[in-house]
Amino acid sequence: MGSVFSPWYGWSGRTDPTNNVCVNVLMSGPGGRWTMTDRGRAALHQAPERIEMGPSSLHWDGTRLAIELDEVATPHLTPIKGRVTITPRGVTGIEAALKPDGSHVWRPLAPASDIRVEIDRPGWTWDGHGYLDSNFGTAPLEQDFAYWHWGRFPVPDGRVIFYESELRDGTETRIALHFDDHGNAREIEAPPLQRMPRSAWALRRETRCDTGHAPRPVQSMISAPFYQRAVVDTVIHGHRTQGVWEAFDGDRFQAWWMKPLLALRVPRRAGWRRD
Repeated sequence: MGSVFSPWYGWSGRTDPTNNVCVNVLMSGPGGRWTMTDRGRAALHQAPERIEMGPSSLHWDGTRLAIELDEVATPHLTPIKGRVTITPRGVTGIEAALKPDGSHVWRPLAPASDIRVEIDRPGWTWDGHGYLDSNFGTAPLEQDFAYWHWGRFPVPDGRVIFYESELRDGTETRIALHFDDHGNAREIEAPPLQRMPRSAWALRRETRCDTGHAPRPVQSMISAPFYQRAVVDTVIHGHRTQGVWEAFDGDRFQAWWMKPLLALRVPRRAGWRRD
């Protein structure tokens, strides 16, 4: 709700987040698809353990999160239907302020999860390890953040997560946490921050890596002028690991030409009739 990357929410003045709701689905690799349809308030229905946004929904049954998908890919106009089930191994109580005034908050709800993906396309059903978090903000992302990057990397005794940002006021947020399989968290000393080659859009990329080694992207999952998600290979406290990594450039995102470009990938469907 109040979809942060929706150009329609930005153009609306961001006064009513319930009138801009999206379910974003990104499927990488051969035949990959993207869906992110911006819908109006008529598409939103909320209950204590269930939320519906148009034809898709999320339901928490007390032990797992079931995500029912019924979307249309852009620009291919092909349906994406199926279910993603996330079963946390442990749920954390961690809530981290990304800005001291609490206007941006990150909650790593289930850093260690099991996941089952069932999409009604050949070969798109699989089981693996997953991750579940939540971000909340009371101000536009680009208003407060000049740049941020995030990464989740498996290590032998759990996984480590780095969440780092450069704020508009010149301060920085540096979070480095280790999580075990039960969701227990502890702060760790992060390896040095190291640059990686810029993306195809010349986006700045960096992450943590032991001295004497160099981090490198090994698979791009999505690449845009202001944002990238990729699989990154790095070395953390002597352990070579590959994890999911993201970066965001606030200056690029607030450029005048970005919202019209995004509108080509984020169609607006304001009307909705629930059967």
